[in-house]
Amino acid sequence: MIPIIPYETGQTPTRLATILSRGETASAAVRAAVEEILSAVRERGDEAVAEYTKKLDKAALTPAQFRVELGECAAALNGLPPTLAEALREAAENIRRFHEHQKRTSWFVSDGDGVILGKRYLPLDSAGLYIPGGTAPLFSTVLMAGIPAKVAGVGRVVMCTPPGPNGQPDRTMLAAAALVGVDEVYRIGGVQAIGAMAYGTATLRPVDKIVGPGNAYVQEAKKAVVGTVGIDMIAGPSEIVVIADDTANPAWVAADLLSQAEHGTGLEASVAIVTSSLLAEKIRGELKRQAASLPREGAVRKALDSYGTIFVVPDLATACELSDRIAPEHVEAHVADPWALLDRIRHAGAIFLGGASSEPVGDYFAGTNHILPTGRAARYASSLGVDDFIKSSSLVAYTSERLRKMGQHIAALAEAEGLRAHAQAVMGRLED
Repeated sequence: MIPIIPYETGQTPTRLATILSRGETASAAVRAAVEEILSAVRERGDEAVAEYTKKLDKAALTPAQFRVELGECAAALNGLPPTLAEALREAAENIRRFHEHQKRTSWFVSDGDGVILGKRYLPLDSAGLYIPGGTAPLFSTVLMAGIPAKVAGVGRVVMCTPPGPNGQPDRTMLAAAALVGVDEVYRIGGVQAIGAMAYGTATLRPVDKIVGPGNAYVQEAKKAVVGTVGIDMIAGPSEIVVIADDTANPAWVAADLLSQAEHGTGLEASVAIVTSSLLAEKIRGELKRQAASLPREGAVRKALDSYGTIFVVPDLATACELSDRIAPEHVEAHVADPWALLDRIRHAGAIFLGGASSEPVGDYFAGTNHILPTGRAARYASSLGVDDFIKSSSLVAYTSERLRKMGQHIAALAEAEGLRAHAQAVMGRLED
């Protein structure tokens, strides 16, 4: 089910090359379908949204039925089983507390001669949350996308999530929206939801930024509307790297690899990097044993067959080097001294140190965000957070005194670039 491959620094085994190129570009068919739907929504608004909702989600809705009343969300929250409601509230509080630490404060400094420079931070006016519901009702993603927006102070937070064939979104999704305090909820999914949030319709006013995960069609749609709106990232299939030495529990390592393989697309990458062949064999045995009991065994096996790998390395330094080449969404360190690896791991969306720090702890409860860069984007991108929902303006308050001192220098720079009007805008003030 999953190969065991030796690895030395600098090598690129075929399996590694396959993992690194996984899902690099959308197919021509996906791009064509996305372009068709977005064009229809831009041109025909609600009519097109209703048309594709019926065609793709099998839900016959009129535009008047798109919006979910907030009272319905509150009722869903009140109707949750007590144990689930308590867990959801605790998770929300953890996420809120973590993201409160990310808030920024505007700053201004005196630069002499009465000059003031600074940065002013403001929340976005509006943000759209896309919450997928195809393979699983990801109500935890409502918390992860919505709470940072609320902490940032976004004035209008909109959520779109697909309806089921009965026209209703998952009740737990609605409950999570009520807990977050989402301002508007729509039973619209897929590319048509991205188009509606980006371009606006008679029913749904456009937003300034769209965040959240989704399938290949949703991600291609987000890419296509950049410029009309902002987006958080292009999120691909899930991935995990588990670095393990002989102190690791092979059953725990296997369980965490399976936690990502079960997402259901078959494109998930579950990779273990271990320091002994014996440990590799034990992990592979555990993967076979545990996978057989999973309700999504078929999807798990498809992902492991395609991209699951156990690399055997000579030491932990090599393990970290290989992990950084993959630059994965999640990295776990199941080693004797996990903190010793922290400075060696540079490229990861989230890092989980120690055997107790299972990836689902971060997915659901610890407070960190589970909307993370994938497909090697961790080399330059970060998890979703408060920064995604704020913008800044630079502030310049010059004085005549400073301008008299520095005007010639400013004009010289403008003249050197061939921009005479720039130079004159400064020099004219010096001549008055």
